[in-house]
Formats: sequence, structure tokens, C-alpha cells
Amino acid sequence: MKIRPLNDWVLIKPEPSENRSSGGILIPDSAKEKPTRGIVVAAGRGCYEEERDKKGNLTGEKKFIKIEVKPDDKILFRRFGVDEVKVKGEEFVMVRERDILGTL
Repeated sequence: MKIRPLNDWVLIKPEPSENRSSGGILIPDSAKEKPTRGIVVAAGRGCYEEERDKKGNLTGEKKFIKIEVKPDDKILFRRFGVDEVKVKGEEFVMVRERDILGTL
């Protein structure tokens, strides 16, 4: 099954969480932090956003914002606000591009 994200959504394969702490203690799954790094698998084309004037008021005009990340980019993303997706036993996350903090 192939997933093609729409609009400004990005499909990410998260890096696996560490199984042990820096001191060598085994960390149970329930105590692991959610991953914040991953690799882009697929990305939508972008979306329209309403433009704002210098005061921050909406102008009523829309502008197309193209997605900047592409497949195979290594990225950092926000820990919360992700949608978890499971495809054929593999775990992925879907995030909006605005929740991607940067590329590595």
C-alpha cells in the first residue's frame, strides 16, 4: 500500500527510540519518549494560506505555499500533534509541514 499525503501533510518514518538509558538501564516502552527525528517518506504538494497585511489582519487573498521537504530528508519534528499510522506492521507518523522544525 502506498500513502500519498495531501496538501501540507508529510509522512515520516520515525527513528526508533533508545532501549537503554545512558547509564545502561532498560527503558520499558511505556516510559520511552516519543521520537522527534525521522526520515521523510512522502510529502504533499503544499496548501493555500490566507495572506496577512503588516498589522497581521487577513487580506482575503490566498497564496500557495509549496512544501520544502522531500523524500529521504532527515528531519526534526514536534513531539506532540502527530498522527500515528500503521501500514503493514510498520509505524509512521503524519505531521503538517509547519510542525517540522528543521532538516539534519
